[in-house]
This record gives sequence, structure tokens and C-alpha cells, in this order.
Amino acid sequence: MNIVRWDPFREIDEIQREMNRMFDRLVPRANDGDLGFAFVPAVEMHDDPEAITLKLELPGLDANDLDIQATAEAISISGERRFEKRSEDKGVTRSEFRYGRFQRVIPLPNRIQHDQVKAEYKDGILTLTLPKAESEKAQLVKVNVVS
Repeated sequence: MNIVRWDPFREIDEIQREMNRMFDRLVPRANDGDLGFAFVPAVEMHDDPEAITLKLELPGLDANDLDIQATAEAISISGERRFEKRSEDKGVTRSEFRYGRFQRVIPLPNRIQHDQVKAEYKDGILTLTLPKAESEKAQLVKVNVVS
């Protein structure tokens, strides 16, 4: 058996590699590898008795660049934020914006009438109104008590 000298810096390097692997699993990367994290729009969901309302933050996108597909159980939103190339002879350009394709599939808490979905895109916010299926709406039923 060989005696190995303890090196605390090797231990620190191993911890850093483990942390990097953990973050790589938690946060999706862009398809281009090292160009940064993939663009994933934030979502807000409101559920009321008649409909589900979804709002997505999509600044810098054109409504024509969005593809929205609905099923009775889920909504899929995909699109692409394109990089604008600028050529500058002098100075340095720095960008922290995220570019590239994105897709977000959102499972819904109730079935919807997927052929009645309405979409509005204004000021970088996509608002989807998803009317609930008739069978999913809260219905009041009188229960008779037998004595």
C-alpha cells in the first residue's frame, strides 16, 4: 500500500469539480456550448374558476418568432431570440443578453378547451387565456342526506 501525502488544494479542486457538475445538471446550457445559459422565459400562472391565465416574459422577441401549441393538458411555447451582429472598429462590446432557441412546456392543473386559447403579446409579455373544459369547471351538486 502506497502512502499518499494529503494535499488540501487537491481536495478543494475536487469540491469545485463536483459543484460545477451539480450546477451543469441544474441549469440548462445553450446549444452552442460555452455561450452561456439557455434562455428560459419566466412564467406566471393564475387559475380561476373559468380559465387559466399564463403570462410569460419574452422581451426582445417579435410575435412572429413565437410558436404556441396547445393540448388539453399542456401548453408548449417555443421561439428564438436572435443575436444582432454589430461591427465596431474601436472599443469593446460586452453583452450579457441570452440568445438562442427556447422551448417551454407547461403542464396545466386542469384540462382546457385547447381550440379556444387566446394569445396577446404586448410590451414583451405574452398573455395566454386558456378556458377550462366544461367538465373541469367547478359545478355545484346538491347532495341528499338519507336519515
